[in-house]
Amino acid sequence: MDRSGGVSPTGDTIQIGIAVDIPEPWGAQLTRRRVEAGDPLAVPAHVTLLGPTEIQTANLPAVERHLAAVAAGHLPFALHLRGTGTFRPVTQVVFVAVAAGISECELLAAAIAAAPGLQRQARFPYHPHVTVAQDVAPEALDKVYEDLADFSAMFQVDAFTLFSHSGEARWQPRRDFRLGD
Repeated sequence: MDRSGGVSPTGDTIQIGIAVDIPEPWGAQLTRRRVEAGDPLAVPAHVTLLGPTEIQTANLPAVERHLAAVAAGHLPFALHLRGTGTFRPVTQVVFVAVAAGISECELLAAAIAAAPGLQRQARFPYHPHVTVAQDVAPEALDKVYEDLADFSAMFQVDAFTLFSHSGEARWQPRRDFRLGD
């Protein structure tokens, strides 16, 4: 699916990110929980495959070709989200854990990161998860951690999405890449 959005006003660079969307009804539930925690970055629930990365706009077509090849080379897989975890004290993050589908996410993330023109320094090793609270009061982090401790969702992942950000608006979905196509 082709979508619009996300080229910077100067046209020189673009911020991209790549993620697996969490389907309904779980996506809305996890996003709502993040908003209720007071998280100022309450973006729709997702598993990040490539975090925010600035690239030259001229490299975008090559990146999209690479993403199409990555998607074609990976089959759909089951993803099981279960329970909560945290990165505290290193970062103030509470997340819903990926219980099954970890290796598939890791393989996709590594293949995506090999795209031409992508130079991103990761601050931490890749760990697939769904952030449900970040940089909020410790009490809010604790509450989300406890409230979602019994959370469980299983679904089929058949695509990932390229998002872009112009710096002026929220992240916008740009294109879906279907696995196995």
